[in-house]
Amino acid sequence: MAAQLPKPQDVGAKIPQRYITARYEAGFQHALAGGQLNRPEYFRLSFREGFRAGKLYLRELRRQRGVIDFPMRARVKIVSR
Repeated sequence: MAAQLPKPQDVGAKIPQRYITARYEAGFQHALAGGQLNRPEYFRLSFREGFRAGKLYLRELRRQRGVIDFPMRARVKIVSR
């Protein structure tokens, strides 16, 4: 059974009129599903803005639930000699 992800309107995000609604919602859903921007059509303005809104919503949701966001995101490679 697939999880029911909220739509931008359900979480209080308003879609500006200049954006294509279907593309904005697709970007929002893609962000909530954990997707990455790795295809050319994902770089369209409406999709990118929906993706950004989805990521910001996820960040706020994590804060509300008390999930700690680490200050540095990096990869560390340790070489032993």
